[in-house]
Amino acid sequence: MASPKTFARSAGRILLATAAVASLAACGGRERPQADLAAAQVTTIGVNSYLWRASLDTVAFAPLLQADSAGGVIVTDWYANPQNPSERVKLTVSILDQDLRADALRVAASRQVMQGGNWVDAPVQAATVQKLEDIILTKARELRRQAVTG
Repeated sequence: MASPKTFARSAGRILLATAAVASLAACGGRERPQADLAAAQVTTIGVNSYLWRASLDTVAFAPLLQADSAGGVIVTDWYANPQNPSERVKLTVSILDQDLRADALRVAASRQVMQGGNWVDAPVQAATVQKLEDIILTKARELRRQAVTG
């Protein structure tokens, strides 16, 4: 249970926020500027929110080790497809900018195969990484389109 001091501080913040919203609502004028929901800066995180959400959706099949929205890094743990348990992959998605652009996204993949009871590093086809980037970018554009028309 919160202490009386913490409760009073929280209540004070709520009253202050309510007063601020009420005073802004009283600001006159029929014509209000329309918010551009597609703007790249519509985010409360350090990177483009559409790329962030699309990246999380795309790698949701694998368990997450790290998801840092301020730094724009998502790291999965090793994932083995149940139909091919002798192979596993690990992904790192880096979002490098607040703009929704192809060069604001980088996907890196590691792959291992089971050999003699041990996991051994194996090459990842460049097309695999490119396909993941394309999927993320397509989802991000769709999320932005839904926000604008929605």
